[in-house]
Amino acid sequence: MKKIGFLSFGHWTPSPQSQARSAADVLLQSIDLAVAAEELGADGAYFRVHHFARQLASPFPLLAAVGAKTSRIEIGTAVIDMRYENPLYMIEDAGAADLIAGGRLQLGISRGSPEQVIDGWRYFGYQPGEGQTDADMGRRHAEIFLDMLRGQGFAQPNPRPMFPNPPGLLRLEPLSEGLRERIWWGAGSNATAVWAAKLGMNLQSSTLKSDETGEAFHIQQAAQIRAYRAAWKEAGHTREPRVSVSRSIFALVDDRDRAYFGNGQEEDQIGFIDERTRAIFGRGYAAEPDRLLEQLKTDEAIAEADTLLLTEPNQLGVAYNAHVIETILTQIAPALGWR
Repeated sequence: MKKIGFLSFGHWTPSPQSQARSAADVLLQSIDLAVAAEELGADGAYFRVHHFARQLASPFPLLAAVGAKTSRIEIGTAVIDMRYENPLYMIEDAGAADLIAGGRLQLGISRGSPEQVIDGWRYFGYQPGEGQTDADMGRRHAEIFLDMLRGQGFAQPNPRPMFPNPPGLLRLEPLSEGLRERIWWGAGSNATAVWAAKLGMNLQSSTLKSDETGEAFHIQQAAQIRAYRAAWKEAGHTREPRVSVSRSIFALVDDRDRAYFGNGQEEDQIGFIDERTRAIFGRGYAAEPDRLLEQLKTDEAIAEADTLLLTEPNQLGVAYNAHVIETILTQIAPALGWR
């Protein structure tokens, strides 16, 4: 059995071919798709976070709105770039959104992905410490965030406060109990997956990772997941960790599906996410249901994961994406034992 959700990049463009032509379109349609996905029986609504781009960027207002409009579905990110974040202010935002949602947030965080601008985090007022990289800074912000989520007091109270204080040092409010166990790390390499396990974070692995062995993407990703689980066990954590993978999966069941995805790319791709890092990009899946089932059976990483996030082409509109989700839930997932 697997949890199955969707992952939206939240693109918009003024093109007349797009159903999402403005930021308002994307935000409102994201809420509508989450509502529709919950009604269809999906388990999660997840959103990407990208700065300086015509895409979703500020996650917490959206997460809170989705939380207020739904009652069951998990609500998450994949991922928040921690190089841009004030981890203390993020505690307050995350706590408020999680309380509105009744404890359904599943926050994916990471050191970040390739950017639209050069060193965009500098415009947000952050820079690495001496001898550190921006990746080091992102991981340090994540560590502070995780530490603050424990809810321990750390701030000296004013002896003449405006309002009465509880005894002792003060913590950030509102704090949502249990959110610490619902933080995920988006790992692009085996080493960062192991690091996430040691810190007690769940694992998000997408359709891109460092090409560490030259093997097929799904084989490398499955090895990453196994390394993560071994590190989790070695760290002695008492709860069971969660692992998600994301995939572009389209069952071609009508003329719309065939027109949009009938000639989809079916091979992994190799590229460079920066000057030094060779990356492998996982293939998408688009085929008639019988053929699609046979293809998905061979994906080792999907088999290893407990959660599958379906990347959705949000510019095709809410109705079409609901159709894509429904087809996977009703025709593909049961046949593969995911439901």
